[in-house]
Amino acid sequence: MAHTLKINGTRFLEDLDALREFGKQGIGVVRPAFSAPDIASRRWLAEKFKACGLIPRWDPAANLFGLPAQSGQPILIGSHSDTQPEGGWLDGAYGVILALEVARTSQESGGPPVAVVSFQDEESAFMPLTGSRYFSRYLDLDTLYDLTNAAGQRYGDEATMLPEVQETQPLETNYFSHFLEAHIEQGPVLDLANETIGVVETIVGSRQFEVVIEGQQNHAGTTPMSLRRDAVTGFSAFVSALEQRYTAAATPRSVWTIGRVQVHPNAPSIVPGSVSCSVQMRDGALNQLDLMCDITRDTAQEIAKARNLKISLIQNKSVEPVDMDERVINAFSEAANLNAPGRWRRMPSGALHDAMNLADHMPTGMLFVPSIGGVSHAFEEDTRRDDLVVGVQVMADTVVQLA
Repeated sequence: MAHTLKINGTRFLEDLDALREFGKQGIGVVRPAFSAPDIASRRWLAEKFKACGLIPRWDPAANLFGLPAQSGQPILIGSHSDTQPEGGWLDGAYGVILALEVARTSQESGGPPVAVVSFQDEESAFMPLTGSRYFSRYLDLDTLYDLTNAAGQRYGDEATMLPEVQETQPLETNYFSHFLEAHIEQGPVLDLANETIGVVETIVGSRQFEVVIEGQQNHAGTTPMSLRRDAVTGFSAFVSALEQRYTAAATPRSVWTIGRVQVHPNAPSIVPGSVSCSVQMRDGALNQLDLMCDITRDTAQEIAKARNLKISLIQNKSVEPVDMDERVINAFSEAANLNAPGRWRRMPSGALHDAMNLADHMPTGMLFVPSIGGVSHAFEEDTRRDDLVVGVQVMADTVVQLA
């Protein structure tokens, strides 16, 4: 397959560097949703759309689209440009500026219609994947506008304060033929393998339990070891058993995390009366997630009985795995093989992305470029510039195939 859309790598990198300046702090970026740098960067992006012939279009969630003027159902490409409270410069931003370059190149070359989107609040200031949830009709406007962030700001107040958002109407998902998202991997797989492109097959699902282990709070000096109902030693036994059993049952995609632990009363001279913790597991297969949930419940029951404790579990978060479209996967794979022969792979995404909200509405796919050292959600996040450019060309070649 010959290139019919030859992207301008230098121009792309200049725009990516320019976006980095909005909220730049040292080598990182602080640009959370609706912050002054976030709004300034969106207005800058709208001007970039105008300059290359795309029509800026905001929606009630403050998602920003760049729509082509030519007829035909456009392919939508994009990601998000908001960041974590202390974020890296590429997370989300790479996918937005890549989309701009592909759309601009297609406009210049008389190629197929390509639209661009920067979804608002992917990074969970108000809710995970907020803007794409609204666009995909998983979140109605009243619920969206009633969301508040940690500072008590209301989403609706922040959005409607912007003149660009006032009296806007939502776009229908069927306006677009496909959704394609590029992202840094945010993990070490590609970097360790010295590979350039990851073609995402599945965005993994997750399950999460809130666990409470209850024993008997008592005096640390006078309570014999044989009579203790120590919640911390029970917690230790529970976690150790989970580690062994998860490992025995794991697939290459399985990961698990004990991410939050709280001890009560958390004092040196008191036998701990209770421990609460989170247990999160992720995998790309529903049956594997179900198995890991069963392991969690069975292990809790066994440890509680063996140590005379009460262990309660509440499953409070569930995200289903989302498969990417097979035709899109194949198009990405062909383009990756052309641009990075022997240096690409098909792989899962262990992180959540906007693409998972759009996959039920249109053929959807994702590609990854490496994260140096596997670092993301940190100021040190980075990717080699040559790899960034290759990803743009892979996306452009994929658009030609799909169109």
